[in-house]
Amino acid sequence: MESTTTVSESKLTHFIKTYAPLLVFLAAMLWATDAPFRVHLTKDLSSNFIVMIEHFVNLIFVIPLLFMNWKELKLLKGREWLAVVAIGVGGSALASIAFTQSFHYVNPSVAIVLQKLQPFIAIGLAATLLKEKMPKRFWLWALIAILGAYVISFPHFTPQMYQGETWNPNILGVLCALAAALLWGASTVFGKYVLNKVSFKAMTGLRFATGFLFLFVLNLSTGSFSQIKIATSKDWLFLVIVSLVSGALSLLVYYRGLQFTKASIATLAELGFVFASLVINAIFLDAHLVWMQFVGIGILLFAVLKLAAVNREVSLPETNQTATVS
Repeated sequence: MESTTTVSESKLTHFIKTYAPLLVFLAAMLWATDAPFRVHLTKDLSSNFIVMIEHFVNLIFVIPLLFMNWKELKLLKGREWLAVVAIGVGGSALASIAFTQSFHYVNPSVAIVLQKLQPFIAIGLAATLLKEKMPKRFWLWALIAILGAYVISFPHFTPQMYQGETWNPNILGVLCALAAALLWGASTVFGKYVLNKVSFKAMTGLRFATGFLFLFVLNLSTGSFSQIKIATSKDWLFLVIVSLVSGALSLLVYYRGLQFTKASIATLAELGFVFASLVINAIFLDAHLVWMQFVGIGILLFAVLKLAAVNREVSLPETNQTATVS
């Protein structure tokens, strides 16, 4: 019985190594499921408060994982702890707030276009900090993946979310959107760095713990806790749904995939968010699809599959080493 279990686990690990970028793609798709719920929540609640409650709910569910993997934290040195803080405070808290805030100053199109810079930021950081070296064909599929994501977002090739929208590149909104792209891109690279020392379970717990501590202090200083009184039962239900599906569940899947995926490839697999956003908006927010968007979906999926093949080739030595942390 024990040998059968070991063989099954070995097959599962081999499957995850082979298709790790697709796990990142799936996790990014789960991030997009919160759109219909977040539209409702942002009507009465502030971004700071929403993100803090999400982190609190997530922390309740992942803190047992953190305690079960407590010994792994001893493996983290000063640089790894700085990376953990950057992920929790920057990528998990400030990036979400900055991106939401950008919509107050610019139209959604500007913010979304600037988010397409995130892969370039992450690839640059991966090359600088992680010394990742990618083959020439990687750059071809990277550009094709970004092209597919752009066509999905803007099928008429003009950055517009709705007919007659005016391009409004307000400098403050642009800076907020760029800050979010930088923080999310850096979070991918730092997450890959920390995963060299701890398991994906511990990494998920650390992200929510550090993010919540920062958000607690932020909301305390801004007086946002008063919104607990105005939040309805429907608000709380939606907060729990958003927290678990696009939070704890998605990040466990994400960090499991990132454990065996080059950061440069993972940031492109995260474009699954764009694909899922299109489907979610079409179903729940009555956003009609056009044929060019289906073309963009095909381009993006094909490019991600090709990038998964590249990842298998360049990650073989690394996966043998990383597999010791599970």
